[in-house]
Amino acid sequence: MAPQAQSNKSGTQMMGQFKDKSKPDDIRDSNIQAAKSVADAIRTSLGPRGMDKMIQQDDGNVIISNDGATILKQIQVVHPAAKMLVELSKAQDVEAGDGTTSVVIIAGALLDASSKLLAKGIHPTTISDAFLDAANKCVEILEGKMSIPVDLNDTDSLVRVASTALNSKVVSQYSSLLAPMAVKAVLRVKDNCKTNDVDLKDIKIIKRLGATLEETELIEGLCIDHRFANDFGSKKVEKAKIGLIQFCISPPKTDMDNQVVVSDYTQMDRILKEERNYILNIVKQIKKAGCNVLLIQKSILRDALNEMAIHFFSKAKIALIQNIEREEIEFISKALGCRPIASLDHFVASALATADLVEEIPFTKVTRISGIKSTSPTGKTVNVLLRASNKMMLEEAERSIHDALCVIRCLVKKPALLPGGGAPEIELALQLSQLSSSLVGLKAHCFQAFAEALEVIPYTLAENAGLNPLQTVTELRQRHFAGENTAGINVRKAMVTNILDENVLQPLLVTASAIKLAAETVRSILKIDDIVHSVR
Repeated sequence: MAPQAQSNKSGTQMMGQFKDKSKPDDIRDSNIQAAKSVADAIRTSLGPRGMDKMIQQDDGNVIISNDGATILKQIQVVHPAAKMLVELSKAQDVEAGDGTTSVVIIAGALLDASSKLLAKGIHPTTISDAFLDAANKCVEILEGKMSIPVDLNDTDSLVRVASTALNSKVVSQYSSLLAPMAVKAVLRVKDNCKTNDVDLKDIKIIKRLGATLEETELIEGLCIDHRFANDFGSKKVEKAKIGLIQFCISPPKTDMDNQVVVSDYTQMDRILKEERNYILNIVKQIKKAGCNVLLIQKSILRDALNEMAIHFFSKAKIALIQNIEREEIEFISKALGCRPIASLDHFVASALATADLVEEIPFTKVTRISGIKSTSPTGKTVNVLLRASNKMMLEEAERSIHDALCVIRCLVKKPALLPGGGAPEIELALQLSQLSSSLVGLKAHCFQAFAEALEVIPYTLAENAGLNPLQTVTELRQRHFAGENTAGINVRKAMVTNILDENVLQPLLVTASAIKLAAETVRSILKIDDIVHSVR
């Protein structure tokens, strides 16, 4: 009897371990705290008066940025729940291109609200379902009551939106230059899109040190990040016939590994003569097709033989641009309206692109092709030649103009605007709070918690601007309750004003996407009740 009793006792203890109800609560609380710490880390970088983060990489490089996606991409996050907020920021960047800081802050506030609801004994599934309904209601309110339709032909409105996105960046003082540039670039590319979207791959950003951001320029046509590889007596080619090739200009080699020993100098001369004639025939055929500018994907190696090839092209007055990366081929082909030529047999006049001028831009090591005569309906591309005096400013300027491009792209996808300055969030909080009073049961508590969590955006904007956050949010709430749904926090005047008068606008897609993605991530975290380590 004793061994059996001992066995039953051990089994009861093991079952008790598996029935430990405190473990899921501890896991859930750990996940919430870890995710909230990520939100707290970037909270101070929100808004035009937000602070910047200096990130030192392992290789010694330093990044200064206040972009949420950039900061979270660089920091090392270990906890799996915290990594979910990093992925949330990336998802917002892909969907809208802006609001990467806001989406993480909203998620952190929703997790804090969830923690308080869990402490009251509300089941995670109930909270999760209620948050989903609240997020959908928010999108409905934004689209129905707050959105302002925008005409894509109204470039002034688009420039104001791009300026709002740039005003919170390190390069905000150059927003008057970069904002119109971003608008013009997106609209230029949009003209050849059949859908309500813009492929930002058609906008190429080339970075160059050695000047100020004021010298940044938008270049229509094609800008290649290489100089001429040969000296043909000039630095420009007019009435250019351009060929893009993907084959090597060198004698063919066998696939087998072998060695040929030549002991007679006359035989050596014969070999060199054959190689010389082989390259010369290639140059003659390219010249015969009418080509005077040749773009080469694979580089011509700088050995004695290929110096001879470069010499032949120079004598034939054919400009060479080599070392074209494989990733650039698609963009160049689209810009020129021609296909890359894979073999010499296909190098004919009909395969060439035509342009008015090919020239090197002074002091930039960049070649510009303008006046492209493309017959392709999808041949519209734009280049931005970005200039800056140091590497850190250059990198941040690239990230900033990318965000501005994404914001205008959002308006192409969903042409509607919202007032900024925390106005949408406080209006949603007010609407959800009123709606919760008409609900019954636990759902009413969850809606009220969701509403209070949304106030974190105007609260943080006021705090980062040096205002009294409690007093500012209270005033903002009162004005929205009185019907002023465009009232927002004016950080420049340090007061609550009609934010539309200040031209502070943001795309509807940015705010709607941030709320929906944040709610989905919080729902995923709430449904986790254990962490299992996988061993491979």
